[in-house]
Amino acid sequence: MARSPQAVLFMCGQNSVRSPTAACLLRHLVPRGLYVQSAGVSKADLDPFAVAVMKEIGLDISNHKPWTVADLEDWEGLNFDLIVTLSPEAHHKALQLTTTSATEVEYWPTPDPVGVEGRRELQLDAYRHVRDSLRQRIRERFAPAAIKNE
Repeated sequence: MARSPQAVLFMCGQNSVRSPTAACLLRHLVPRGLYVQSAGVSKADLDPFAVAVMKEIGLDISNHKPWTVADLEDWEGLNFDLIVTLSPEAHHKALQLTTTSATEVEYWPTPDPVGVEGRRELQLDAYRHVRDSLRQRIRERFAPAAIKNE
């Protein structure tokens, strides 16, 4: 059983889809007292499809401002017990950043839905799959038994 962290950082490539989605889901699913943040190796504009699929489940990420790990480090430091990486480049960066710290790093390979081609509904389905996969992983890793079975 993994230990319960006090501060969690989700990292992905651009902090525009996967990591803000995961951070919002974790904030929603766990009790207060857990600090949750997201960042990317680089940054891009918040993806409107990510906003749309989160809105489908009653969560709003429309005010999320993407930022990089370097931005986060400059702003508040990297004082996290756990960094969850969602892409290979984020995992590599997290391992570099934590070589001299006790921060735990977990790699959750998560496909990037950006660039899925086809009609709008097929594209949204790719984002829904990412959202739902992250929600399940978060429930398994962080949530009390009571909400795992929702």
